[in-house]
Amino acid sequence: MTDQNKHSIANFAALKTAIVNGEEELIKELLSNKPMQELEKSYLLDLAKLNNNRDIIKLIKDIPEQK
Repeated sequence: MTDQNKHSIANFAALKTAIVNGEEELIKELLSNKPMQELEKSYLLDLAKLNNNRDIIKLIKDIPEQK
């Protein structure tokens, strides 16, 4: 496993935790407008919808999708 893959997995895990905990500022830092695969974005969006936090839902919807 490359260092980049390890970083990506750790970043995704941190994003999931931040969404569950409602940590909007941390989510902004972790996202930093980097494109994300559609499946990952969809998963994070579903997770945010479970917590019903409109600000976090908007942050995730605004993530550009990787092509």
